[in-house]
Amino acid sequence: MGEEEVSNYLTFLAVNRGVTASTQNLALCSIVFMYKHIFERELTLLTETVRAKAPSRVPTVLSNIEAMKIIGQLNTPYQLMFSLLYGCGLRKSELLRLRVKDIDFENHSIYIFRGKGAKDRVTLLPSSLISPLKEQILIAENVHQKDLAEGEGQTSLPSGLARKYPNAITEFKWQYLFPSTYRCPHPTDGYYCRHHLHQSSLSKALKYAVNKTKIRKHVTAHTFRHSFATQLLLNGADIRTVQELLGHTDLKTTQIYTHVIGQHSSGTLSPLDKPFNQKIL
Repeated sequence: MGEEEVSNYLTFLAVNRGVTASTQNLALCSIVFMYKHIFERELTLLTETVRAKAPSRVPTVLSNIEAMKIIGQLNTPYQLMFSLLYGCGLRKSELLRLRVKDIDFENHSIYIFRGKGAKDRVTLLPSSLISPLKEQILIAENVHQKDLAEGEGQTSLPSGLARKYPNAITEFKWQYLFPSTYRCPHPTDGYYCRHHLHQSSLSKALKYAVNKTKIRKHVTAHTFRHSFATQLLLNGADIRTVQELLGHTDLKTTQIYTHVIGQHSSGTLSPLDKPFNQKIL
């Protein structure tokens, strides 16, 4: 089978099966991988291939009261973790990969390295989180000192970096801000190390907190990042500043939040909210 058969199959998925764009893309990636690495040939898809369209969705956001209610139901260290998501606009993966060296108390900044798209950026550090963060750093240091006493103390570094900087692997500044409970083998380099908390623990803690608040919205860790952006815009922040803090390449991605808060309506009043209608009701 060649390009024509592959194109027909992808069109069949979109037209006859009605699959989502992500399902069709997954099928395409699998086929391209097979042809490239098993058959050792490149595929050039035909322009007539029908591609499934991804729906345009408006993100779910929390009000400030709702976000603080959920955060208030969380225990240590999850209360601090979700405070960082909401107060700094971090992605879940960026939060979990924070290291001690990434916190700049002097400039009230948090450095994000190798974020989405392998991009680095700097976001703001809320003053209210300085004290809890210093306490968390002490907790991480105690864990590190215990590891060193047991002849370990190695952190998980990107593949190859431990060989390039052999001393960094045991330095405290390179340790994760939220270390895992257990040590484990490095997935690629093989050495025994302490990774960060698993993302599943974050999801479990959030589900418990949301159920206690009885908030009926679909809330995920990423919802706090959406809420961070909308709250900045509601408080008068410039959209370019919000784009920079979120790490968006395209301003159009950031502009979706102006629709969430209703700025696209230019203050238009619903006919049901006119004073005459309210007197009747």
